[in-house]
Amino acid sequence: MRKLRVNYALDCRNPVKKNRVVSKSEDQVNTKTVRAFSPKTQKRREKALQEKRTRIMDAALSLFAKNGVNGTTVEQVSELANVSKSNLLYYFKSKEGLYLSVITHLLDVWLTPLQSFSAEQDPIETLSDYIKVKLEMSRDNPAESKLFCMEVVQGAPLLIKELETPLKTLLDAKSAVIIEWIEAGKLKPVDPIHLIFSIWAITQHYADFSVQIKAVTGKDLSDPAFFESTLSNIQHIILGGLKPA
Repeated sequence: MRKLRVNYALDCRNPVKKNRVVSKSEDQVNTKTVRAFSPKTQKRREKALQEKRTRIMDAALSLFAKNGVNGTTVEQVSELANVSKSNLLYYFKSKEGLYLSVITHLLDVWLTPLQSFSAEQDPIETLSDYIKVKLEMSRDNPAESKLFCMEVVQGAPLLIKELETPLKTLLDAKSAVIIEWIEAGKLKPVDPIHLIFSIWAITQHYADFSVQIKAVTGKDLSDPAFFESTLSNIQHIILGGLKPA
């Protein structure tokens, strides 16, 4: 199963080999100690720091998705991640900073498949594949989807700038691609923004309302047969009226 993972560059310090640096002023000599890791030790340390950062992000995601940002404390995240509070605050200066790192990373991951749209592609095939990827994300990462949904329902107080600028820029660019498909006769006329919104709404429904779906059908997307049936029906509902005659 595909899982979202955090992959951030680390700001690592340098300690192991000690070199003495001497700087002279008019009447005194200042001696400083500069410490540097060997390449092998530096790589091992970076890996350990990355793993700890990932643990913190995973713990935060789990708690934010369950309790929301206001219902989650730094202490809860540090306990679940098995790190000290001071260690957590070494990586993230505040709970809000941690939350924003989690949510913006999720947004980046979700938008990556949409970025691949191009006018040269076959629209029905491209949209069909996109629907499949989005449904797989709902199956494999329901907590992430619920967290994003919770943020937007609350008015996106911490994410509004990301929605107003990078997201809008991407949607404008991909709407232009869909319009090219329509003008080339490859797709029936449709408002591109509403098409994309519809794909998001239907596919993410299976993550955000998974309890309701299982209560009604007795199944969820972890059932391979139910997943394939759901995918086939969504593709037909969305794309059935878009295929040119």
